[in-house]
Amino acid sequence: MNLKDKIFATKQELFAFLHENKADLLEMKKASKKTFVQTPSLIVADTPLATATKALQTSADKDTDTVIKRTIIGNTYNWLDSHGDVHVGSTFSKSIGERVGKIWHLHDHEYKITAKVGTPQKVYEQSVRWADLGVNRKGNTTVLMMDSEIKKSMNDKIFAEYKNEQIDQHSVGMYYVKIDLAMNSDDPDHAQYKETYDKYFDLIGNKEEVEQKGYFYAVKEGKLIEISAVLEGSNSLTPTLGVKGIEPSQDTQSNEPTEVTQEQKKVGKGSTAFY
Repeated sequence: MNLKDKIFATKQELFAFLHENKADLLEMKKASKKTFVQTPSLIVADTPLATATKALQTSADKDTDTVIKRTIIGNTYNWLDSHGDVHVGSTFSKSIGERVGKIWHLHDHEYKITAKVGTPQKVYEQSVRWADLGVNRKGNTTVLMMDSEIKKSMNDKIFAEYKNEQIDQHSVGMYYVKIDLAMNSDDPDHAQYKETYDKYFDLIGNKEEVEQKGYFYAVKEGKLIEISAVLEGSNSLTPTLGVKGIEPSQDTQSNEPTEVTQEQKKVGKGSTAFY
């Protein structure tokens, strides 16, 4: 079921279709394999993301000819991506706590030993200012970060790209676990979708795209498998930072994994989703 193949005369027709096919649409998201896509940048910013990123970088004074350390952003939350998804809350917090040492730094979502490009030192969620990501908006959002020790012995071409600041896009490989449909619909039958839409809308950085689309999928929990260097991720706010990365904002620090309950251990099934 591909919405891109369908034409709706009005948003009301679109919303009716989403409502009628909600169960199938969500199940397909959980079960189907996704790959990253090359899409135009969605950034609404005073300055390009590359410029904002360089301003955040710290001196790579510990770089050697064989090993460098970099912080990468795998995903920026509260941002509508080209799959229609918005990651909300602490999407990967539970997964990060459960999968210590099992989240990989790869290239191009090639899930194999020879696709490793670095050894992750730390994977975490951190609150950052929208402005530090080059977005013309006040307040903060959450980003998924990985501190990685990138080694020439693993992949000399990718190593050189990182060292020369040529890699500025990343993408996560994941399973959907908890996901809700959000719609800006006034139909009484769509009240639950409108409630979800209103709950998250004011947090979203690219509201204009959300308003134009009229709906999104709120991804509340995902099982994180890997973070890959890609040509262009569906979430455009996924750059490479410096050795130390972005300083945590003053009002919200890094999210620490919370105690896992028996209910939380029921991880959803499905194929790995890349986006």
